[in-house]
Amino acid sequence: MQLSTLRWAGLITVLLGGTALASTLDRALDENISLSQAASASQQKIEQLDDATQNMLLEYRSALARTKTLESYNQQMRDLVAAQHKELAGYQQQLQDLEQTRTSVTPQMQRMLEILQQLVSADLPFLPYERSERLEGLAELLPRADVSIAEKYRRILEAYQIESDYGYTLEVWRDYLPRDGRQTSVDFLRLGRLMLYYQTPDGHETGWWNPQAQQWQKLPNSARRPVTQAIAIARQQKSHDWLHLPVKTPAMEAQQ
Repeated sequence: MQLSTLRWAGLITVLLGGTALASTLDRALDENISLSQAASASQQKIEQLDDATQNMLLEYRSALARTKTLESYNQQMRDLVAAQHKELAGYQQQLQDLEQTRTSVTPQMQRMLEILQQLVSADLPFLPYERSERLEGLAELLPRADVSIAEKYRRILEAYQIESDYGYTLEVWRDYLPRDGRQTSVDFLRLGRLMLYYQTPDGHETGWWNPQAQQWQKLPNSARRPVTQAIAIARQQKSHDWLHLPVKTPAMEAQQ
């Protein structure tokens, strides 16, 4: 009887001990699960923090790159501004030099025009309207403020070149010769700047401009044929050939 009681007591103790052990294991499992969950949550936070750190690092590097780009751009802008200031200073110096050039060149151009006017006035009286109109145009051009000095100077040089070319050309044109209060239609023949002839269209009268007497004078009939030939050559109606034109200079006239 006593033995049975002991057995039951031991069995109850074992059962009670097993129950306690199971409860301990359950608690241990629960704690382990909790720890695992906590570890998992911590890992997620760590990963999130790592991602955030990586993103911040990328943003920082991007910000550094943009900063370097901006610094390079700002330096380029500073260099550009410095170059523009230097160029502006150069322009201002050029304007000052231009003003000085204007002060010195303008009287010179005026003097060149006066010399050209004197040359035309003392020259053979050929193409009077054309040459006079050219000189009048230059006289009106020089005072104009809306025309550059370069253009004025170019026009004057152009006029000088035209006058210079007259000395190397043979030219003929038809116009009216004022004589005895009437206008006579004639062909004018210019031999460079040396001689200026005229001949009526029918060839009955031939003459020349006498620089010393400052008037038109008739030439003898012997001058008719060579002047007619020269007129044909000038009009390209005849091939070039030797011309035996009567030539008189002021010195030759003085000797007569």
